[in-house]
Amino acid sequence: MPVAYSNVFLQSAGMFLPGAPVDNAGMDAFVAPLNRISERLKRRILAENGILTRHYAIDGEGATVFSNAQMAAGAIEQTLAGAGQSLADIGFLSSGSSGGDALMPGFANMIQGEMAAPPMETLSVHGVCAASVGALQAAAMAVESGAHRLALSVASEMPSRLFKRSRFAAQGYDTDFDAHFLRWMLSDGAGAVLLGGPKALPQINGLRLQLKWTHLRSFAGDYPVCMQLGLTADRGKSHLDFPAWGDAEAAGALSLRQDIRLLPHLFDVCIHEYADLAHKGWVPERGIDHFLCHYSSERFIPVVDDLLGKAQLSIPRERWWSNLAWRGNTGAASIFIMLSEFLQQKGSSLKAGDTVLCFIPESGRFTAGYMLWEAVADTPAAPAPAYPRQPAHAGDAIADDALPDVSTIAPPHDPAAAPKALAPLLTELASIWQDYRSSVWRTPLLQRIRTRQLHTQDYVRWMSQWIPQVREGSLWMREGAASLTGDYAALAALIDLHAGEEQNDFKILHSDYLQAGGTQTDITQLRRNPGGEALNAYLHSLAATPNPIGLLGAIYIIEGTGQRIVPSLLPLLRAALALPPEAFRFLEYHGANDEHHLERWLMAVQMTLELDSTGTAQQAILQTARHTAAMYLMQFQHVRPEQ
Repeated sequence: MPVAYSNVFLQSAGMFLPGAPVDNAGMDAFVAPLNRISERLKRRILAENGILTRHYAIDGEGATVFSNAQMAAGAIEQTLAGAGQSLADIGFLSSGSSGGDALMPGFANMIQGEMAAPPMETLSVHGVCAASVGALQAAAMAVESGAHRLALSVASEMPSRLFKRSRFAAQGYDTDFDAHFLRWMLSDGAGAVLLGGPKALPQINGLRLQLKWTHLRSFAGDYPVCMQLGLTADRGKSHLDFPAWGDAEAAGALSLRQDIRLLPHLFDVCIHEYADLAHKGWVPERGIDHFLCHYSSERFIPVVDDLLGKAQLSIPRERWWSNLAWRGNTGAASIFIMLSEFLQQKGSSLKAGDTVLCFIPESGRFTAGYMLWEAVADTPAAPAPAYPRQPAHAGDAIADDALPDVSTIAPPHDPAAAPKALAPLLTELASIWQDYRSSVWRTPLLQRIRTRQLHTQDYVRWMSQWIPQVREGSLWMREGAASLTGDYAALAALIDLHAGEEQNDFKILHSDYLQAGGTQTDITQLRRNPGGEALNAYLHSLAATPNPIGLLGAIYIIEGTGQRIVPSLLPLLRAALALPPEAFRFLEYHGANDEHHLERWLMAVQMTLELDSTGTAQQAILQTARHTAAMYLMQFQHVRPEQ
């Protein structure tokens, strides 16, 4: 759950950008092309990311001009000057970064040493982009608890040293796309914030910026590594496992890599987490006034915008603010640099009550970070927190480990076209989906797929158990359609159409099974595992009841699996198994087609809610979605390797 604050205010924010801005044409002087394809990759990547200028802390010869600690010190000095404070006033310093100048000691201690600062409490948060949120959260808690009057948080990044052409000499100036990609994406810089208590001086227009809450949640247990430094390209070997550093460099283990195929899932996870926060009352009902979104590329603007819309949490584009185009992507430092420059350029337009939401998605191992600030009038007492610290009623309380941490809103839906009554249902379904998705990714089957420990016989066994389950899908749908009566009979045609499209899917899956080495040609001899048996029995039983509109909840989970989970598995399976493309046709087909199925699902839900005169349809759909998710999860859990 988010951490709420009532006594934490922004005293000042500052930044340090090394050297003069470097435009796209001038990049080659710092990040030189490696080979004949480098220029083509550069043009493609820059055309998508929208970055026009950035800063580097190295010179054209690759020599360091400013160290990472020196940049952090520069940001701190500007921040302290803005608040009229000195290092002697600071009792707490936290840093966030993907790495300082030394592997040890901690970066915060190195910054303290660089500045010859007096003794103080320090904390070094190591990570990628969201490390800044972790560092700020620690500083905020130091102030909120009363342990410190003032607390500094700084984030600084210096990836340019990794991108010098000389770094790739041991690889013959050749590397894979994942290592090429970040050379044209990242740059250097530092940002800092100073936090204090309610006696903070007014910053702008007689207003102070109060930190309302922070939220930081990692989904590392759900997805493979997306951005990493120190592992080989296949993530199978650490740089420390090589006989010497030179061997690790030659093997590419010291190249910074990003698996761009996983990036769309990062925004799914993070926006859905935000939807869950909104559902729990942490987002003002009137919306957000200023949105500072740390996207790494302008290519992701419509992705974030679309997902917010699907969550019915749209933030008008005129309220977005980013300096990516002229400051570049500085990793963990980005959000502090953005906040500092936003206040410089837009602070005078703030009004009492305005909210500023900072959104920080981290691709390293998928982490979602958020900060919500509010402009408050200069009054003697801080206002009471406007956001929940705990559920209002004991009977409504949910244990933290049971809370859904919403990730992708499975079905595409247009909030402008959806009836007003649909929003609560979609939000509840989103929470159910997130809990289910996260649990599926942690099952033994998917863990073996992620770590490339899945064997062909495991894949064949999974298919053999899945085929008879898929075979029943069109049968229970048609049975459910036949059970619709009265006004609900109008839904039968939609469900029958859906069933007709899927009635032969099991044959494609059986063909994949045979291509992978399966031997049972008689499909009737294949058996579902216990999870599949439970799901099949439940859905047939429900389909036989009068007007089983709850089946729409089952379709949401089943089709969402095909649209969101299956496409993620396909490249991992192909990488792990030496099988022909014909062994994966079912997975490829569903990843490409289930989105259209879910559009039809939304139409059916809209019709159902309009026809519902008893007010029971929504709960029936939700209940069936919960039960289906639990039993489909069992199906994944019972796919086990042979003992």
